[in-house]
Amino acid sequence: MDNSRTFDDLVAEGAAVPTEGWDFSWFEGRATEARPSWGYARSAGHRLARATAALDIQTGGGEVLDFALGTAAPARPVLVAATEGWPPNAAKATALLRPRGVVVVAAPEDASLPFADEAFDLVLSRHPVCPQWEEIARVLRPGGTYFAQHVGPSSVFELVEYFLGPQPDGVRSGRHPDRERAGAEAAGLEIVDLRAERLRMEFHDIAAVVHFLRKVVWMVPGFTVEAYEPRLRALHERIEAEGPFVAHSTRHLLDARKPE
Repeated sequence: MDNSRTFDDLVAEGAAVPTEGWDFSWFEGRATEARPSWGYARSAGHRLARATAALDIQTGGGEVLDFALGTAAPARPVLVAATEGWPPNAAKATALLRPRGVVVVAAPEDASLPFADEAFDLVLSRHPVCPQWEEIARVLRPGGTYFAQHVGPSSVFELVEYFLGPQPDGVRSGRHPDRERAGAEAAGLEIVDLRAERLRMEFHDIAAVVHFLRKVVWMVPGFTVEAYEPRLRALHERIEAEGPFVAHSTRHLLDARKPE
């Protein structure tokens, strides 16, 4: 990171980086996030190695599924499908995953899954916007598994509240693991494992903040550089004077099974 770069230089850089997919390699050297201890992508690969038909919901640009399939090779499911709702991500996932024989289906996040009942023995998802438990249970075969990493409550809220101010308790407690356990069980799934962790994040320059908020659009809805320029400038000066802006992400691992 070049500390001589101006606020305008950094903001322009953060605003210019493409946001498609879930490849976060651009942040190297400018932002860090601790990883959950369970190693989701590698663990998903181990599950794929034992599956016969698998579905990855909201695959983003397909990067996580691509890594997991690489871990699973050469023992991998006969059938692998993925869904994605945002057209640029769906196109990127198709290009990345087609060589692995994965069928990528464009499907809105809030729509029914476009697959038959009991089509899969493994359903995966990393950071779904909102899990549709009834649909997940429907497409799972009896004895099948839903294995996912979800975003937890109040994730990166230090940054969210810097821009939006204090958030109500109902917003802060959204995506709570206990609520998701209840939703899964109400759909007829049995919880095999549920683990949660709070993980340190650091933003080392304002370009990283701008790119993060453009990429993870639900953090500060409607975010634009123009709308938040005064707050961005103040945060840039704070980082320059005090060092990285520290926040904390929350994640939980959810392993659920459809009864025989």
